[in-house]
Amino acid sequence: MAKAPIPGKVKTRLTPPLTPAQAALLNAAFLTDTLENLGLAAAATGAACAVSYTPAGWEHAFEGILPVGTLLLPQRGDGFGERLLATAEDLFACGFAAVCLIDSDSPTVPTAEFVHAARALSSFARDRAHPAVLGRSDDGGYYLLGVTAPHAELFADVGWSTAEVADQTEQRAAEIGLRLHHLRTWYDVDEAVSLERLRQELDRPGPSSGYVAPHTRACLRELRLPGLASEDKSEVGSGHGSR
Repeated sequence: MAKAPIPGKVKTRLTPPLTPAQAALLNAAFLTDTLENLGLAAAATGAACAVSYTPAGWEHAFEGILPVGTLLLPQRGDGFGERLLATAEDLFACGFAAVCLIDSDSPTVPTAEFVHAARALSSFARDRAHPAVLGRSDDGGYYLLGVTAPHAELFADVGWSTAEVADQTEQRAAEIGLRLHHLRTWYDVDEAVSLERLRQELDRPGPSSGYVAPHTRACLRELRLPGLASEDKSEVGSGHGSR
């Protein structure tokens, strides 16, 4: 799920400390890293990557960001829940047996979590014990929801952009009898505190527990924001993370 990197339209909760142009650059870096991270997971699992984007008509804004062959779908619906459901419906209509809805605000999610989600969903055809997968964000939202059918109930009566999103999604799943398999909790970056957390994580020398997000790291350095070293580090994490 992605917004086109248009200044003034993306990462608005980060302006300030960023300018609208800087926020758009960071949004593009997040998306580039997320797609490269998902590419690693896809290579390990046989999954495919697609980008469900908004606003319609801004396909050109993704030039130079999307890997060759990436499916690009315009989002449908008014509210965020409607757009999530419509994206799932569109991907199932394309013939996929399972769908992971993933945010583009969490560039350092360990690759292992995406691999785990894809493998778990693939196993559901044989073992229906866990028909859905949830990766919670520590602010109360989620960075991944994986399903084997487009359950409209999972997206109804949810307080989007609140700390109750993941809890309410779990409640909706329980109401329709869906058991959830949980991934490792991670974090997204949508305000100044989480941006500082990201800067510290990417500036830390040595192996990282998450994906190394090289494009985001380079973008933060280029922006010359406080807290991120300007010199290169010779040692970084492998980018595959661990559970």
